[in-house]
Amino acid sequence: MNKLVRIWHTIKYLKLIQLYYQLRIRLIPNTQPKQFSSIKTIKRFPLVLTNTGITLTPSLRGLDNFSFLNIEHTFNNNIDWNISTYGKLWTYNLTYFEFLNQDETGKEYGLQLINDFIDKLDAIKDGNEPYPTSLRCINWIKFISNNDINDRDIDMSLFSQYNYLLENLEYHLLGNHLLENGFSLLLGSYYLKNEKFYKKAKSLLLNQLEEQVLTDGGHFELSPMYHKILLFRVLDSINVINNNPWKQDALLGFLNSKAQLMLGWLETMTYSNGQTANVNDSTNGIAPSTYELTNYAKKLGLSWNAQTLGTSGYRIFKKGNFEVLVDIGNIGPDYIPGHAHADTFNFELVTDGIPIIVDTGISTYEKNNKRHIERSTFSHNTVLLEEQNQSDVWGGFRVGKRAKITSLKETKNFVKASHNGYKNLGLEHSRSFQVEENIVTISDSLKGNPSLKHHPKATFHFHPNIKAKLINASIIINDTALEIQFSNAEKIKLENYNYCNGFNQTLISQMAVVEFTDSLTTTISLNR
Repeated sequence: MNKLVRIWHTIKYLKLIQLYYQLRIRLIPNTQPKQFSSIKTIKRFPLVLTNTGITLTPSLRGLDNFSFLNIEHTFNNNIDWNISTYGKLWTYNLTYFEFLNQDETGKEYGLQLINDFIDKLDAIKDGNEPYPTSLRCINWIKFISNNDINDRDIDMSLFSQYNYLLENLEYHLLGNHLLENGFSLLLGSYYLKNEKFYKKAKSLLLNQLEEQVLTDGGHFELSPMYHKILLFRVLDSINVINNNPWKQDALLGFLNSKAQLMLGWLETMTYSNGQTANVNDSTNGIAPSTYELTNYAKKLGLSWNAQTLGTSGYRIFKKGNFEVLVDIGNIGPDYIPGHAHADTFNFELVTDGIPIIVDTGISTYEKNNKRHIERSTFSHNTVLLEEQNQSDVWGGFRVGKRAKITSLKETKNFVKASHNGYKNLGLEHSRSFQVEENIVTISDSLKGNPSLKHHPKATFHFHPNIKAKLINASIIINDTALEIQFSNAEKIKLENYNYCNGFNQTLISQMAVVEFTDSLTTTISLNR
């Protein structure tokens, strides 16, 4: 694809505010936090917080020993906060300081780590970007409040970092990044009783949550992982306001309403086994579980109802022994699709609580070929033409020309849709799902110029615990009564693929690749 055409299809969706700030940060790089050591006193009010009940994955394993993204590293009595050995996301995680609030971190050692960071603050690079600054300040305030710490140097550093954050809000990205800025400023405003921080936090949260929480309760970046992370932040914000009387305005009621919507979406999207799909940029071991989040919400006195899925583009059918999640939505949001994949009409299948057909997930955020493959159409349970992605995912977090849903029809146990992601090949892909008690029927059809041969392939990725056997034109799952049959298939192959079990962790698994001409019917049945 012509590079200029790709760039045009990528940037034409950006908001003017994004373009302005993208240019600004290139011309005027972010400054380092300015230390306000000359201020003699600063008001501080440690927060009273309801215990979340959420167990953090231990990332501090011992003295100067850290494990993030399934990669462990030990520093030799001198922590390099700029370490780049394992990629930028590992460095980010180190500087988030989330490990302060895990059960294994002691008060004295936690203070030692904070003070070491403060001493080196002027030399810190990635960790001083607005996003890790936002998360770090949240974690410092929680640690200080929960451990009854009164340390002027830490308070002064928090004040400095929040002033820096206020001047470097992530308008060039928007989305979850700007929300994290807002959540952090809210906690900081309550801790420091700072009107300026509160005013900006309230404005950001009101505006961004109104836009980013869709009418069906899903987060608009369409990643269950990020949905859960941001729901955690909303609950934390409610926790702070509930337990630390300061402001009496409409923000608390607004946050409660958004939390209820998000909880309802999450309840609907959660399978009977308690898991959620790793669709788009989602993977294991990062976000709190549905169980943990709903328990936390109940501690805060929240109640909610399951949501009917709509604007998020997902549909979930729970019928008999089957649970089927289907993606019939557009890539979204248009102006920040960095966590989107080329996965239109992707689906997952769970039987009796056991995952059978799954999204492959992600294992990296590095801008490399592995990331490109994990975002590709071939890595999802949908149809590929000419080895071409339905949507042009590129550059790690960019999307150029993208598939759009052109028609949609649905009833209680049925959905059918079409997309134009292969318009340049002269074809339109339609797919339907019919879900009954013990049978799921998936119908694919390609409409367009019948004289053109585009070698369509339908791919089906099995969970690592699944053993698939190909017998004639059928696939038998785990030597059980679960069978997948294909009508109009020209060729069926079982191949291996890398299932992403978390960042930097993959498992060899099986997938079916089914070649056909212009139509394919897939029947998944449980013959009991």
